[in-house]
Amino acid sequence: MSDDEDMRRAVALSLGDSGTPSTLADTVENDEDAQFQADLQRAIEESKASTLSKPAAPAVASPSFLSERAQLEKARLERQKRFRGEDASASTAPPTKRQHLSSSHLLAKADTTASFARRAAPVAYTAPSGSEPFFWDGELRQTANKHVDTKKDTRPTFRLSEIIGQKSEISFAIVSSYALMLPWIYEFFSPSTPVILIAQPNESGNESLRNVLPNWVMTTPFLRNGRGCMHMKLMLLFYKTGRLRVVVSTANLVDFDWRDIENTVWLQDIPLRSKPVSHDPKATDFPAAFERVLKALNVRAALDNMLKTDHPNLPIKSIQDIRCKWDFSQVKVTLVASLAGKHEGWPSVILTGHMGLMRALRDLGMRAPKDKEVVLECQGSSVGTYSTQWMNEFHCSARGDSAEEWLDQSKTKRSKLPWPPIKILFPSLQTVRQSVLGENGGGTMFCRRNQWDGAKFPRELFHDSRSQRGGVLMHTKMIVATFRDRNTPFTSKQRPLDVDSGSETEDSDVVEVVPSDAKKDYAGWAYVGSHNFTPSAWGTLSGSAFNPILNITNYELGIVFPLRTAKDVDRVAAWERPARKYDLKKDLPWMQDESTVLKSH
Repeated sequence: MSDDEDMRRAVALSLGDSGTPSTLADTVENDEDAQFQADLQRAIEESKASTLSKPAAPAVASPSFLSERAQLEKARLERQKRFRGEDASASTAPPTKRQHLSSSHLLAKADTTASFARRAAPVAYTAPSGSEPFFWDGELRQTANKHVDTKKDTRPTFRLSEIIGQKSEISFAIVSSYALMLPWIYEFFSPSTPVILIAQPNESGNESLRNVLPNWVMTTPFLRNGRGCMHMKLMLLFYKTGRLRVVVSTANLVDFDWRDIENTVWLQDIPLRSKPVSHDPKATDFPAAFERVLKALNVRAALDNMLKTDHPNLPIKSIQDIRCKWDFSQVKVTLVASLAGKHEGWPSVILTGHMGLMRALRDLGMRAPKDKEVVLECQGSSVGTYSTQWMNEFHCSARGDSAEEWLDQSKTKRSKLPWPPIKILFPSLQTVRQSVLGENGGGTMFCRRNQWDGAKFPRELFHDSRSQRGGVLMHTKMIVATFRDRNTPFTSKQRPLDVDSGSETEDSDVVEVVPSDAKKDYAGWAYVGSHNFTPSAWGTLSGSAFNPILNITNYELGIVFPLRTAKDVDRVAAWERPARKYDLKKDLPWMQDESTVLKSH
């Protein structure tokens, strides 16, 4: 599908039936919404006439369009509040000879320092007071959902409108999404706000730049042979006050991800430094990792274009400015990214994919002790094609162990290992049918019959995915790792390590994400982000201990942080624990390709 077709489809989707009953507010808004969409389409067509290969300014909407759009939006929001009593987003070449730098050498500092433990602070579920809350210590929440069981939905949630805040206060934004409803997300920003939108490339997989809306530039990264996806979900929101909000989520920029299915969001507000610091090309901290991600996503080209055309006064002049001008010292999570492509040699492979996860765990002091095993619970919306080799390869990284010993083993030995202690969480057919939206709500969950019926597929590792908040389906991508004694059998009813909860009370909603200091046991760690539990997302390792190679298909992004207690594990996990193991005599995973309900639409 071409970009133009994508655009037309997005507009059509925004005008089409949402599949939910209409309300009085919807009826009243129909005429004005149609006019807005016509105006929006006119602006889109004007924007398409421009080209980013020239320094000329992009096409912009006429002043009358902007004025009319502002008045229309204001009136619409007022009606939504009056009729619904809530915000609208609620619903919504051969290798050259080189020096041998081993992973052990490169990670020695992470193993011998516990700097993170000395400066860590909690990420809380408690919401700050005030109409426009700030989250200077970071916040992890589920998204608001109109179908949850209200008796179980007891913790604070995020709506997209709350995350973005007052649109008039935003000076610049960088956002990304795999699936996209452009007219819908456009409404969350002022028409005059410059926005860089990172999206999925077309079939060629080439980098590209394009004006898609007034003041909006769409950029796409490179994908080899057009294979894979730009699957990251991120936001960098720059406010006129100087504050920067960093958002990493599991939700796409489509209305149903924010209304009908469950997703998870982490965000943190970052203050301006009193004085900018010099660029450090050797930095490996959170903002340095983000800088690497943005460069890979072709954001630098989009930023340069904006600065040379209509927006010379953006809050950043280069991607490096993000780390130099803002103070990230209070960020206590570690960024984990997958960058599509072939990564060769230790310095490269430990920066991305599951090897990047391994490094992050070492940075956090969370390498599994020798006497402990790591049990993984992996929740996602897409099932991969698994082998015992890949599963053990991933588990090696999840323990925080270097892959040197793993790569020194013969391929034959690696391919005959038993399955590691991993639970794959994916909704069963029964769970989907019993959910509030039934099979109609399962359109974003993917498992194929040829996967499930594969002779060596790990069916015995599958567990049912059921939300803690009732009959909603989860689009959340999350891994929860818990530690257990190595001599403890791995069963489907295995609970996390029973550790001392300290002074924490039974009713506390605060989840401490303080890492290990090597003197005290912790329950484990968690990952939240765009990675599904698949080789495409996390990468596949090959090569040798001297020269490792990591091939990754997708662009992905998430965060990882430690969990102090067993109670913290249960609070962070979005699913009911312990997850029920599939009864292979009667349970099947949800396979949307076989749904007669979806086929009938």
